[in-house]
Amino acid sequence: METSTLAEIKKELLLTPPDKLVEICLRLVKYKKVNKELAHYLLFEADHEAGYIEKAKVDISKRFAEMPQNSLFFSTKYIRKTLRLTKQFAQYSKLPQTGIELHIHFCKEMKQCEDYWQNYQVLENFYERIIHQTQKDINKLHEDLQYDYTQELAKLM
Repeated sequence: METSTLAEIKKELLLTPPDKLVEICLRLVKYKKVNKELAHYLLFEADHEAGYIEKAKVDISKRFAEMPQNSLFFSTKYIRKTLRLTKQFAQYSKLPQTGIELHIHFCKEMKQCEDYWQNYQVLENFYERIIHQTQKDINKLHEDLQYDYTQELAKLM
């Protein structure tokens, strides 16, 4: 099957009547959970970025509260899954500040559990990689925002 370019699809969508556009969007949303979540964000959450960030932070905190602490193996898997969820929340928003705030919150939650995983090198390295990646993302922002986020990140190191 031949795949059209993004420009061709855009031209065709501009020529498509509104009723058919709604049908196409519903069909796209129907089959993938990620598409449905993105559509929900674009329709309901995009105008209220601060509220979206707070909801995402609550979800991340809830996942850390539910984390199994009887095995480091399962905890590691759970933490990685929570990071994937955090990245997914950040991916929906086009604002880089959203991703940085969510990653900093993730690191804060992980830091609270530090007593549990402190001597486990796998999670220590994992934590350091997240901090390092967040620092790289912060360096891409405006200087004023860089200072604020760098201060928050310094508390976590």
